[in-house]
Amino acid sequence: MKPISKRVIMSVCRILFALYIILLAYFLFFSEHYGRTITSEEYRYNLVLFKEVKRFIEYRKILGMESFIVNIFGNILAFAPFGFVLPIISQSNRKLLNITLLSLEFSLTVELIQLIFRVGIFDVDDILMNTIGGFIGGLGFIICHRILKSLKKLK
Repeated sequence: MKPISKRVIMSVCRILFALYIILLAYFLFFSEHYGRTITSEEYRYNLVLFKEVKRFIEYRKILGMESFIVNIFGNILAFAPFGFVLPIISQSNRKLLNITLLSLEFSLTVELIQLIFRVGIFDVDDILMNTIGGFIGGLGFIICHRILKSLKKLK
């Protein structure tokens, strides 16, 4: 069987990354489930680090486990693919610092869009959690990349 070319893999990864960004945009800006279709008359924001995290921990029984898990871990899980796939489609961004900074930049852009268009809440906790997610995804990429390199050397 003929091995899959690197070019085909890159094309598939680019398509998957684009689909991921579209899906992420839907959940962040348009999802009815997360109340994104309702625009606020006023600007809603949180500029105090860990304020929302503490609130969700403190009121997890009242808010429900789904809200707790989505708020605390959802952002991390949502942004991990960003950190994992970005260095695959952009070889110049294979350093963990670059991946983390681009995750921060992308997250800040998302939060600013939410603030400007009054959809969702501009939240510094989300920026932190999203950046951590990108960092974890980038770390996962680096680990997988090193494992694959060492396996190739064994052949």
